[in-house]
Amino acid sequence: MAVIALAGCSGAPGVTTSALALLLSWPLEPGRRMILAECDPDGGAVLHGLLQGTLGDRYGLRNLSVAARTGEFGPAFWRQLIDLTGQDGTPQPARDRLLLPGITDFAQAASLGSVWKGLAVTFRGIEAEHGHDVLVDLGRRGAFGPSGILADQANSVLVVVRNTLRSLQAAQSRVSALAERVGDVGLVVVDAGPYPAGEVQRVLQAPVVATLPYAPKDAAVLSEGAEQPKHFTKTPLMKAARTAAALLVQRTAVRKARLDPRSAPATGAGVISRAR
Repeated sequence: MAVIALAGCSGAPGVTTSALALLLSWPLEPGRRMILAECDPDGGAVLHGLLQGTLGDRYGLRNLSVAARTGEFGPAFWRQLIDLTGQDGTPQPARDRLLLPGITDFAQAASLGSVWKGLAVTFRGIEAEHGHDVLVDLGRRGAFGPSGILADQANSVLVVVRNTLRSLQAAQSRVSALAERVGDVGLVVVDAGPYPAGEVQRVLQAPVVATLPYAPKDAAVLSEGAEQPKHFTKTPLMKAARTAAALLVQRTAVRKARLDPRSAPATGAGVISRAR
């Protein structure tokens, strides 16, 4: 139902960890899917982080280059998805939380111009034709340059920041540049510093849409594949991610309705070969 792009800035604010927490917490109706696409031109992190290299490099973004040249992008895209359903420790038989792994070498980004364009079209098609949601992890610099088309075509663009002086200073120019280009930009704040949401909004001139706690131990489960604590879904990080996901669904629905009044309001590890 929506394509949401997450971007970052220097200082490792936690874009991929935030995206994974949202993926595993996203509210899904029966038959709906959530897809997280790692589109960071500096390289993906999930294959060798959360998944600890168990699947090697057989799947992911780099395998779409040939398909982009041969006109088989759509079918190839679905073959590259990995099922992350249940990675939060809850038994879930449905394959509805999917990952497109990113590139494994930043040098591969130079040859992905046609892939970024193909993904932009595919994501909007998935939203329109299947009603699935797509999260796009653009990393630190993916919202600019050739991969910036993914931010341009998203229904909503969010910048992940920490509420520290260093992170806010690094984010100012990026948020401003994105707002000039795509219009409405929101913020996801990782609460690691002293500045309240109102001050973050004032400095960055953008609304704080959601806040996630700074929880290194819990975050390491998603970023490094660390051992899950008991009741991981009840940790502060994952509880906040569920709240954040609901807020993002609501915000995106309002924005889509404003831009297109015909839009209906939203209600609030295996390989996948095709759409349902």
